[in-house]
Amino acid sequence: MPALLLLLLLLSCRAAAEDDGSLLRPGPGRQSAAAAPPTAATPALRRAEHNASRPAALPEGAAPAGGRPRSASPPMCTGQTEIKETFKYINTVVSCLVFVLGIIGNSTLLRIIYKNKCMRNGPNILIASLALGDLLHIIIDIPINVYKLLAEDWPFGVEMCKLVPFIQKASVGITVLSLCALSIDRYRAVASWSRIKGIGVPKWTAVEIVLIWVLSVILAVPEAIAFDMITMEYRGRYLRICLLHPTQKTSFMMFYKQAKDWWLFSFYFCLPLAITAFFYTLMTCEMLRKKSGMQIALNDHLKQRREVAKTVFCLVLVFALCWLPLHLSRILKLTIYDQKDPNRCELLSFFLVMDYIGINMASLNSCINPIALYLVSKRFQNCFKSCLCCWCQSKDLLSLEERQSCLKFKANDHGYDNFRSSNKYSSS
Repeated sequence: MPALLLLLLLLSCRAAAEDDGSLLRPGPGRQSAAAAPPTAATPALRRAEHNASRPAALPEGAAPAGGRPRSASPPMCTGQTEIKETFKYINTVVSCLVFVLGIIGNSTLLRIIYKNKCMRNGPNILIASLALGDLLHIIIDIPINVYKLLAEDWPFGVEMCKLVPFIQKASVGITVLSLCALSIDRYRAVASWSRIKGIGVPKWTAVEIVLIWVLSVILAVPEAIAFDMITMEYRGRYLRICLLHPTQKTSFMMFYKQAKDWWLFSFYFCLPLAITAFFYTLMTCEMLRKKSGMQIALNDHLKQRREVAKTVFCLVLVFALCWLPLHLSRILKLTIYDQKDPNRCELLSFFLVMDYIGINMASLNSCINPIALYLVSKRFQNCFKSCLCCWCQSKDLLSLEERQSCLKFKANDHGYDNFRSSNKYSSS
């Protein structure tokens, strides 16, 4: 009897072992991970490691190379690499075009305002400040950004990694605040009819320019703090990458990193548009209200002020059109992108295309202001022709044209002064 019980016990243990082993055996048509041949798994693993090592191809929430994968992360999007390679050369061509046109246009604009005394007034000095900010961005940032786009490694060190975004944000800040100051100046010029436009830089305009540059530099400091270099492994070698660091040291910088896109959209895009719309609406109402009291003696004077107002409005419109795609892409990515969406790869590809288009359009804004001034303002058009084609004309002829232009502006202001005096005596 004990022998029979021992025999039954052995048979039951063997049956239980066979049942547990059947769960570990691969079924028909399927192999286990441990039993898969290593040669078949190696290419897939290499592709996964290659994609995971590229920072641009990582979706949000995915684990970095060498890290433990998250079970809830969606599959990798593979279409972004082809888009990046396509736009790499388009961005290079656009950047080279912006570099050449921007240096020629902004340098010519600065030379026109510096050489012609009759062009040294409040609005033109603000335009010169705007052109100088664009010129600094073009000379320093664009060549480095092109190199960063084409090369894989960042060889310029931590200092340049922080300097490039700092200058870029300071340049945009100078543009934004200069456009706001120009819009306010145009309203003041129309609202205060007793204000005579003279030659020279008003003291308040000089103070405005200093405040614009100081405030732009201060607002760009967090950008320099937030950017840093990281080192990561890619294709068997270590690469240095300059980017907005994912971890910040202080709570303020963490808040800045999280709210950066909203801050850039509200201050660097919406603010100049709102100020321009507000003051140009007031200016239009002021001009309509005083239109009945205008006389023929003021026609030339008012035409000049309207031309300057039209020029400033054109600069603001060009700024809005150039920066809209980039800000729209960032805001849409913050509001409608969902990591768990099954169509997120198509959405990310769309956002990536919008980002590249927006970056190119924003770069164009650095060189398009002189072109807009040439097309809108007859005074700047004549000055550009004289400055760029100076080898076709003699120095005496140019000096005579400048003197005649200045005398004409003085005569208009003198006629306006006589009109004010006659109004003063007639009303007393």
